[in-house]
Amino acid sequence: MIEWKNDDELFELMRSEMYSAVIGDILDKMGYFHQFLPQKIQPVNSKMVVAGRAMTVLEADAFEELSNGQNPIMKKPFGLMLEALDDLKKNEVYICTGASPSYALVGELMCTRMQILGAAGAVANGFHRDTNGIEELKFPCFSYGRYAQDQAPRGKVIDFRVPVEIEGVRINPGDIIFGDLEGVLVIPKAVEAEVIRRAYEKAMGEKMVAEAIKGGMGAKESFDKYGIM
Repeated sequence: MIEWKNDDELFELMRSEMYSAVIGDILDKMGYFHQFLPQKIQPVNSKMVVAGRAMTVLEADAFEELSNGQNPIMKKPFGLMLEALDDLKKNEVYICTGASPSYALVGELMCTRMQILGAAGAVANGFHRDTNGIEELKFPCFSYGRYAQDQAPRGKVIDFRVPVEIEGVRINPGDIIFGDLEGVLVIPKAVEAEVIRRAYEKAMGEKMVAEAIKGGMGAKESFDKYGIM
C-alpha cells in the first residue's frame, strides 16, 4: 500500500504517478460525480501539472480602479489580491473565481510571487496574461487561455480562504487541486487519502493492462482479468 509522510511527498507522488483521468475515475466510483472544473480551464502549456491544496480566492467585477463607495475593499486598486498573494503557503494553489470572463485574473508577476512562496500553481476561472513570462517561470498555471486585458480597473479580490464554487463544483480551503493537460479536478479533503490510494492502485493497474494489450491480449480478456479499461 502506498504511503506518504507529508504533503511534500504526497504531491510529488501525485505529479509523478497520477493523472486527472485516473483520479476522476476513482471519484466517480466513490460517488463524487461532479469534481472536474470546466473543460475550458487548461494549462498554459501541455507539460504543466498542478497538485496542491486550494487557497481559494473570491473575485468580483468592479467598474473603476478606485471607488468612493461604502466598501473599503473597493477603494484598493486590486481589492485584497495583494494580501491573498502574500498569504499563500507552500504547496497551496491560488484558485480564483467569481468574476466575469472579461479580463486576466493571473499574470507573470503574480506567478513569480507565488513561486517564491513555494505555491504549487494557479488556477483561474477566467484568463491569464504574460504567457511567455509564465512559461519561462515553468510555474503551473491553468486558465481559459491568453488575454492581456488587466483586472485592475475591472475586478477586485473581495475575500480569500473561503468556500467557493466553479460551475457547481464546490471548493473548500485545503481541498486538493490536481490538474494536467486533460483537466483540473477537486478532491475533497475528507476523502483524500482513500482517493489517492485507490487512484495510485488504478494507475499501476493500467500500466499492466497496457503491457498486456501490447502483448496481444484482447480487450475483453484483459478487462476480465484486471477489471480495468
